[in-house]
Amino acid sequence: MNPTTEKNKRKTFGIISHPDAGKTTLTEKFLLFGGAVQTAGTVKRNRGARTALSDFMEIEKQRGISVSTSVMGFTYKGCQINILDTPGHKDFAEDTYRTLTAVDSVILVIDCVKGVEEQTEKLMKVCRLRSIPVIIFVNKFDREGRNPFELLEEIEQRLDITTCPMTWPIGIGSTFKGVYHLYNSSLNIYSASKTKKADDYIEIKDLNDPKLPKLIGESLANSLRDEVELVSNEFEKFDEPLYQAGYLAPLFFGSAINNFGIQELLDTFISVAPSPQARETLTRTVSPNEEPFTGFIFKIHANLDPRHRDRIAFCRICSGKFKRNTFYYHTRREKRLKFSSPTTFMASEKTVVEEAWPGDVVGLYDAGNFKIGDTLTEGENLQFKGIPSFSPEIFKELENMDPLKTKQLDKGIEQLADEGLAQVFTFTLGRQRIVGVVGELQFEVIKFRLLQEYGASCTFRAREFSSASWLSMEDDDALKQFSASHRHNIAHDKENRLVFLANSAWDLQQAKSKFPTLKFYETSEYR
Repeated sequence: MNPTTEKNKRKTFGIISHPDAGKTTLTEKFLLFGGAVQTAGTVKRNRGARTALSDFMEIEKQRGISVSTSVMGFTYKGCQINILDTPGHKDFAEDTYRTLTAVDSVILVIDCVKGVEEQTEKLMKVCRLRSIPVIIFVNKFDREGRNPFELLEEIEQRLDITTCPMTWPIGIGSTFKGVYHLYNSSLNIYSASKTKKADDYIEIKDLNDPKLPKLIGESLANSLRDEVELVSNEFEKFDEPLYQAGYLAPLFFGSAINNFGIQELLDTFISVAPSPQARETLTRTVSPNEEPFTGFIFKIHANLDPRHRDRIAFCRICSGKFKRNTFYYHTRREKRLKFSSPTTFMASEKTVVEEAWPGDVVGLYDAGNFKIGDTLTEGENLQFKGIPSFSPEIFKELENMDPLKTKQLDKGIEQLADEGLAQVFTFTLGRQRIVGVVGELQFEVIKFRLLQEYGASCTFRAREFSSASWLSMEDDDALKQFSASHRHNIAHDKENRLVFLANSAWDLQQAKSKFPTLKFYETSEYR
């Protein structure tokens, strides 16, 4: 086996959406169709119901939301499919942004009732910046929702992407009869079922086939003919190069909860979605066909299994063959590391693997060597490009509620910061710790995990900071002068980089004008 052969079998993609659009449900149904699970779970919080496999953290099971990216793999029709199910909630958007550095394509789920929502727009902007190919699945068409033409117009305008309908819905909600496949003239007749795997396809010659009115009724048949003619005239035909370049989005309709429209989506995906792509480093482009191994860390998760207090670094393989019990070069730390128990994932379930190939995601047990963005090679000094940490939007001071558990609290908040769940800034004066996040829900998750996983009790006190700016300059004297005059706003991040916590936008602007030689950076990657 060689990297080229193996990488061509891989399809590594992320599923993204606004919360409650059906993203995690769709993930479960992919696993069901791929034979990875026998019974799909649900993200609803019904008592006694099985929770979604990808929502494996206790707080996810209790809240019925995804708060962390989960990784799952299965084989389907000769392809090794690697799914990265991302959080939909905006408070955990940074985890999703980092995950998008590790995928080769994306499936975007849209609720037909709510249409395009704010978080959907933000996620698509990241996809467009990276030219990530996108397939769109319009979900919940068995419910009363929006007109499909209206939905497509909104998708194209708000997401700035051209759509290409691959299927077309027949009715909606109470009148929903199924979908018509525009490219092979077949009908997929709808029936509600949460357990079936195969859809009911009926081939017809064309839309004038006399079987059509008998299957869906005369009125819907007439409407379908008119709508398909309009679709043919108004929307682009499928063009694989345009899709893979990120300009054209194939679009499907269905109902994830009822397993409807999943198979045609999955079959089209494995047919057109790109295999592992080249990745940019600071010095050159790495091809997935290269023989030497390279990979990067895009996620770190502590206590994936709370019983063992483990720490796992998620490594996306970019080229070559990864082998168990082999030494690899950690470029940032300039040291060689060997991994005796690399794993593949089914959410929280792990299996030790002997080898892995471009496109695969392997879990590496970590004793504190890794941080997000680190690169592994066979010896070459490379650094893959990634998404940096941005300035948080909400800042609160961490307060210890149990002095006897200080060590546990220190370890816990350090590891959660390494995961990227929050940013931690420590004041030079007083050593108070400020936790910065994107949304309030992150504080709830931090408190929950510190208590459940580390036995540490804490609370958060609001602080009047509006932004964090990383500082860098060549004039040490000016830096000392600035630090002395702003000592109540100067802190260090977990990498011991100097950070200015501004009380307001006006304070930041004043600091910039008074110290013109001092450089203020909005992200942590300014080197």
